[in-house]
Amino acid sequence: MRIITTLLCCLPLAAAAQNFHFAARLGVANYQGDLQAKNITLKQAKFMGSLGAMYDLSEHFTARTYFTLTSLQGDDKKGTTAMKARNLNFQTKLWDIELGAQYNILSLNNSWWTPYIFAGIGLYHFNPYTRTTEGEKAFLQPLATEGQGIESGKKGYKLTQLNIPLGIGGTYAISEDVRVGLEFGYRKLFTDYLDDVSTTYTDQATLLAAKGQTAVDLAYRGDEVGAGGYPAAKTTRGGSNVKDGYYYMALTVTVRSFIDQYKRIAGLPAYNRDKKVGCPATRF
Repeated sequence: MRIITTLLCCLPLAAAAQNFHFAARLGVANYQGDLQAKNITLKQAKFMGSLGAMYDLSEHFTARTYFTLTSLQGDDKKGTTAMKARNLNFQTKLWDIELGAQYNILSLNNSWWTPYIFAGIGLYHFNPYTRTTEGEKAFLQPLATEGQGIESGKKGYKLTQLNIPLGIGGTYAISEDVRVGLEFGYRKLFTDYLDDVSTTYTDQATLLAAKGQTAVDLAYRGDEVGAGGYPAAKTTRGGSNVKDGYYYMALTVTVRSFIDQYKRIAGLPAYNRDKKVGCPATRF
């Protein structure tokens, strides 16, 4: 009687566990903005890694969440002639949490693989910095290099913000418990200050009085490469008409390996796959 009761209690848990997957991503991430000459490129890309989970809601829809760590960077020295004369650069560590939904084009009940699309909402944190001519690390947001919070009409930017994750991918089922794939994702941002470059140069004297000499030195670095003195106020520094963004390409792995062990402990029957990767009928 005790065994029957245990089985009845465990069956709903096993059914839910069938649809739950641990997930991981490993790849490269890159930034899109004023300090990158091309919209999509592997130049200046950095490694990224993610851990997460997925839950199959149906044959075609999957809920997903990931926590991601990466770094981003951009350097005018690797851009066009005009960018090299501006001579700005930045780096940032970045973490990202996403929650979204994935639509599988094909059913994994009938196919070993499927392409998919996904979208959701995310939260990320960044903190752009650069190096002074002496090699010292300097975080850029507190320096208000474009007069944010000093000049009328220029607001400061927050280092933790919302984003919209979007992307496409493909996944292949190696077995009923393991899937591998390739994914390309993009983050739509609501700021143009991921790289601390957006609008125009602020007045040199005003910036000096408010933030000091380091802020002036890092607001304009063209003098380091012989491009002349500090520009007049309102001279274009970046392109604020297009927001910054970042994207990645990564290998994906999802694992449901604990199920077989759970079934053995609970005394549940094995599954008869017959080339199906979804939720097959049990056999007794």
